[in-house]
Amino acid sequence: MRIAVYSTHGFEREYLLKAAKEHHDLLLLEPQLSAETCSMALGCQAVCIFVNDDASAAVIKQLAMMGIKFIVLRSAGFNNVDLEAAAKNGIRVARVPEYSPFAVAEHTVALMLTLNRKLIKAHNRIRDLNFSLDGLTGFDMHDKTAGIIGLGKIGKRVAEILKGFGCRLMAYDPYPDKVWGEKHGITYSTVKDVFQQCDIISLHAPLTPETHYLVNKDSIQSMKRGVMLINTGRGALINTRDVIDALKSGHIGYLGLDVYEEEKGLFFEDHSEHILQDDVIARLLTFSNVLITSHQAFLTDTALHNIAQTTINNLDSFQRGDLCVNEVKA
Repeated sequence: MRIAVYSTHGFEREYLLKAAKEHHDLLLLEPQLSAETCSMALGCQAVCIFVNDDASAAVIKQLAMMGIKFIVLRSAGFNNVDLEAAAKNGIRVARVPEYSPFAVAEHTVALMLTLNRKLIKAHNRIRDLNFSLDGLTGFDMHDKTAGIIGLGKIGKRVAEILKGFGCRLMAYDPYPDKVWGEKHGITYSTVKDVFQQCDIISLHAPLTPETHYLVNKDSIQSMKRGVMLINTGRGALINTRDVIDALKSGHIGYLGLDVYEEEKGLFFEDHSEHILQDDVIARLLTFSNVLITSHQAFLTDTALHNIAQTTINNLDSFQRGDLCVNEVKA
């Protein structure tokens, strides 16, 4: 099968090619999928897309007219795909539901530790031969109350790591795994209780109408002053402008982000030679207690191998006409 792979990045090329081997012909494309780039998939039977590619109804209609039968995502999320349009046009869709929960969980805790112990500031000082410790005071993670919103596979791994630090753990999940919770000493609570009682709050919920802007002006006011907020879930779980106001007032003491609500066209790309047009993220970058990474929490060799292999397995199932366990439907 010939597959047009959109939004191809250097870090994933070798993994994709190795997984495909001689079974599939991959057309590796750097541009994102859009109405303007659909034609690049001419002659292909499938397209492979990433988190910021556009698989809206209009794009899917164009793909179907070109003979595309399958869309496979190199991600767990599929909110960028119009599933109803795909079904209407006879296109099957599959995703990678998991690749390495450990990768994202470990990155989440790395953000916490880096912010807490002010490692970026300390590193920059040492490079300037400034060995002073003033202004670098952190806090013991031990005995702090950490709250996790979303106890899926990633959230559970975060909880296990924080348990190792000696944190008291609270969590919210609409479908609580009480057996696992009891085993690991997790107190399941409401979102409101997590916000009100926790020193550290980590977001791992999917983006739904119910979770959109879960962190906003009102919910921030219910949090402890100086709270640490970490988001490695979905960018729009937080209202970034409200968070900026809380950073300015000191209500939020630490902010760690691996996702951003307006990351499309910004993350995964080199803009070092450009004038930054996004005033919101530009403001975030002025805070010394904010740490932003460019959607890299998943980026380990294990995860990249698993993403590539699962993507190819999905294509194999589609090609054979078999049931695909990772297929998503409207």
